[in-house]
Amino acid sequence: MEMTYPKFTKEMKATHTILIPNMAVTQFRLLKASMESEGYHVEVLGNCGSQVAQLGLKYVHNDTCYPALLVIGQFLDALNSGKYDLEHTALAITQTGGGCRASNYIHLLRKALVKAGYPQIPVASINFSGLEKDSGLVFTLPLLRKAAASIFYGDLLVTLRNQTAPYEVKPGAADALVDHWVRVIGDWIKQGRGFSAREMKHTFPRMAAQFAAIPVKRVPKVKVGIVGEIYVKYSPLGNNDLQNFLEKEGCEVNLPGLMGFVQYCLYNNSETVRLYGGSLAAQEGPELLLKWLDSVEAAACKALADHGYHAPARFAHLRTLPNGIIGMGNKMGEGWLLTAEMIELVQAGYGNIVCAQPFGCLPNHICGKGMINKIRALYPSANITPIDYDPSATRVNQENRIKLMLAVAKENLANGIPAPAPATARSLGGEVALAR
Repeated sequence: MEMTYPKFTKEMKATHTILIPNMAVTQFRLLKASMESEGYHVEVLGNCGSQVAQLGLKYVHNDTCYPALLVIGQFLDALNSGKYDLEHTALAITQTGGGCRASNYIHLLRKALVKAGYPQIPVASINFSGLEKDSGLVFTLPLLRKAAASIFYGDLLVTLRNQTAPYEVKPGAADALVDHWVRVIGDWIKQGRGFSAREMKHTFPRMAAQFAAIPVKRVPKVKVGIVGEIYVKYSPLGNNDLQNFLEKEGCEVNLPGLMGFVQYCLYNNSETVRLYGGSLAAQEGPELLLKWLDSVEAAACKALADHGYHAPARFAHLRTLPNGIIGMGNKMGEGWLLTAEMIELVQAGYGNIVCAQPFGCLPNHICGKGMINKIRALYPSANITPIDYDPSATRVNQENRIKLMLAVAKENLANGIPAPAPATARSLGGEVALAR
C-alpha cells in the first residue's frame, strides 16, 4: 500500500513557518523578504556542522547526491533543535524536473521525516515543471517578479563585495555595506516597491557608487573563480566555506551569479524545442522573458563597469561560449552552463578555478571535470582543479589540493604570466569565435 504524506496547503500559509535550506547566502536573504511580502512566514536555515551530514547519512541512502544528504540532514537537525513548533512547521525544497536526481529529493525527504519521527511535517514543492501541481506554495506573478529582483540585487551585491573586500583598507566595510543594502532592499520589497525593471536600473548605479567609495588599496592578488554543481558551488555548508578559505589565502574570488542559472533553465526550454520539436509558443515564450532579463542584466553590468569593476559576461554572450566544445543538448543539472562559466572566467582573467564536484552528480562530472582538458587545450595557462565534496572527503585533503592549485597561481602571479587571451574561431576549427 502506497503511503500518503502531508502536503503544504494554502491554509498553512497563515499558520506555518516554512524552513528553507540555505544556498546562495546573500540572494536567499532577499528571497526571504520576497516571500514574507506575500504573507509567508519563512526562515532560511543556517545550522551547520558535521552532525548535519551524519543525520543525512542516517536517514538517506549513502549513494544519494551529496547535496540531498546535506539538505535533508539540515532539515532534520533543525527539527531536532527544539526551536520550532512542530505542529506549525513546514519545509520547502526545490524539484528541478528533467533527468537530475534532485527531482526526487522531496520523496527522500518525506521518507526521512517518517523514519525520524516527524510524519506530520508537510513539505512544499518549489518547481516550475508541474511535478506537484497541488502545492500550497504558489509562485504568483508578483512573487516571481520580487524573486527575480532579489536575485539580480543579490548577484550585484556579491560581485561588488567580492571585488572590494580583498582590497579594503578597513576590514569589514564591504560586508557592512552588503548588510545595509540587504536591509534596505528587503524593506522596499515588503513595501511593494523596488522590484520593477525601472527601479532596479535606477538603483544599480547607486549601489555600485557606494561600494566604489570604500577606501581600498589595490595590490596584485590571485584571482580564483568557483564553479560546479549549484548547491555545492554556493553553499558554505556544501563546500566547507570555500570562499572564506580562499580569501584567507589572499585571493579575490569570482562567484558567478545565480541569475545565470535561472536564464540557463529558461533557455533550455526553448533549446528543447529547437532540438526535438514543439510548439512555437514553447520556444518564443522563454526567449521573450530572456530579453527582459537581459535588459536588467545589461544595466547591472553597466553599473559595474562605470564604477571600475569587472562586469561578468551577460547570458546572451555566455550561451555562445560552449559552441564547438560541448553540445547545447547537455542540459542535465548544470550542463553546458558549467563549461561556459569556466571559459568565461578564464577569458576574464580568473584562470584559477575550483570546480566543486559533489558525490553522485554525473552531469557535473561530465560537464565540469570532463571539460577541463579541452579548456586547457584552448587556454594552456588555465589552472583548474576539481574538488570532490562528499561525506567521506576530509576538509584537510580538499584544502591541500586547493593549496597546490594556489601555489601554481601565486608563482604565475609572481612571474607576471598574463591571463590567457580569448580563443579564436581558428583554434576551434572555424566553428565559432569565443572573443567578445
